[in-house]
Amino acid sequence: MSLDNIIEFKGTKKGIFVHINSKTDYELIKMKMMEKLDKSSSFFKGANMLEIQSGIITNEEKRELENLISEKYDINIIKEERVDTTEEAFFSGIDEGATKFIHKTIRSGQRLYYEGNIVIFGDVNPGAEIIANGNIVVMGNLRGIAHAGKNGNVNACVAAFNITSTQLRIAEFIARSPDENTLHSSRPEIAKINEGVLCIEPY
Repeated sequence: MSLDNIIEFKGTKKGIFVHINSKTDYELIKMKMMEKLDKSSSFFKGANMLEIQSGIITNEEKRELENLISEKYDINIIKEERVDTTEEAFFSGIDEGATKFIHKTIRSGQRLYYEGNIVIFGDVNPGAEIIANGNIVVMGNLRGIAHAGKNGNVNACVAAFNITSTQLRIAEFIARSPDENTLHSSRPEIAKINEGVLCIEPY
């Protein structure tokens, strides 16, 4: 991934989300964020920033970035408890909404994020990471990390020909890798939330 794409700003009606897309050094992340904000300081001045989305940096590092953004660039940080978490705030198009189609195998070290649904025509190898606000469908073997319903939608699902993920997540519900001796279904499998439990069953 290009260093220029480490930091991405996503605008919504409610404010701006910041996506950190690369597992790289924190000081480099901070430098690239400041570079992007310096280039467009007048555009961002007075804006609302909703969340820094990253599974890479620590909470302490995230707070440091928030303080830097707020104090140096006059950007309002809207804390999570103030963000609207009603159903309208979620990606609700899991049945017919925006979908990204990927025609290749996702290899170890690759990270893919999309705000809608993701459909992959290939495998997801161990060490790869797939994140979507909607559903994740893999027309192959799912062996990497998958997180559907990233923005909290518990109605999202993960489906694949075979699910052996090192970590499977829907909204805030997490399932770990099954025991090596576990028998897997010979049919496609689907993971979804059922009565507050993340379940994987034959489709």
